[in-house]
Amino acid sequence: MANQQQHQNHGLNKTMVAMVMVPFPAQGHLNQLLHLLGLILAYNIPVHYDCTFTHNRQALLRVHGWDLKIPPFLTSSPNPNAPHKIIVINDSLMGSVVQDLVTIPNAESYTFHTLELDRYSKIITKDLPSLEGCSTTEFMTFIDSQVKFQKETRTIELSAIGPFNPVRNIGSNKRHKCLEWLDKESPNLVIYVSFGTTTAMEDEQIKELAIGLEKTDKGDVFINGELRKAKILEGFEERIKGRGMVVTDWAPQLEILGHPSISGFMSHCGWNSCMESIIMRVLVAAWPMASDQPRNTVLITKFLKVGIVVKDWSCRDELVTSSIVEKAMKLLMASEEGDEIRQRIVDLGDAIGQSIEEGGVSRMELDSFITHITR
Repeated sequence: MANQQQHQNHGLNKTMVAMVMVPFPAQGHLNQLLHLLGLILAYNIPVHYDCTFTHNRQALLRVHGWDLKIPPFLTSSPNPNAPHKIIVINDSLMGSVVQDLVTIPNAESYTFHTLELDRYSKIITKDLPSLEGCSTTEFMTFIDSQVKFQKETRTIELSAIGPFNPVRNIGSNKRHKCLEWLDKESPNLVIYVSFGTTTAMEDEQIKELAIGLEKTDKGDVFINGELRKAKILEGFEERIKGRGMVVTDWAPQLEILGHPSISGFMSHCGWNSCMESIIMRVLVAAWPMASDQPRNTVLITKFLKVGIVVKDWSCRDELVTSSIVEKAMKLLMASEEGDEIRQRIVDLGDAIGQSIEEGGVSRMELDSFITHITR
């Protein structure tokens, strides 16, 4: 069971309801449900985060903005006659895990979808790339196998009650060294580069990326990611000393994006990164790698128009040269188009921030969901 210190109490005391969350054990999925957990705790509803110890530890180390504790919990024998109502929220990829919940009288099951692209497909169908090449055949088969287990569940849509991650007060007591480095930089002059927790690049591509960033005239460069200590990078850190920083371990992305020195984010466009960029009002240089990222890129660059494309998905097998990287950085940092994009993302970030305040549409949707499950 999770508990949160210093969380906001919305005035509800729903002691007759308990919740169980069943995340899919991948960082982007773990993160989304952990943030949702933080929001629901504010309604005085106890929440059990049902995942392995290893994945729980990983998620807690990387969560930002919540003071969450997840103590070990020994599973007791189920009691179908218990007076408490059990609400189960499962990731859409974990339908098979919770398929028997429909047989438990005091349990209700809800499926969590990170992103419902069908909501947008009628608007931007011509621009959405196909799913071919986005995931392995085995993973696509696994996704298809989960659909049949969702027929008896209700759906929570991120587009209705998001964003989940905090939009303010995200600082932690122990600051990462990269934040101290950012403190010394001027406002809106640093580019943050990160391609998520699973991306791996060929040596040649890493070299072109590094050269392109190094050649960028305006602004500094902050890089986070799995940059291997290969010979191709020998001397790179020394050459960018004073105007750039390389972090090869995990970095606090939400705090980085919220730092006033950050101007842009070169990203793989995972959904967490997209949402965090918008909320922190940081424009995106999109470089999709796999999974939902090619379609997220379309939403960011063509639908919302708060970013630019560095590498189009149709060219996914081609090398991104240093000149392409340099051109993208200059467009992002020193052009009228970049300024227009920056203003759009500021306006969008402001609107999203208002939506989660008292009386905002997202806040009302979450209040409505809580009212429904505690009826």
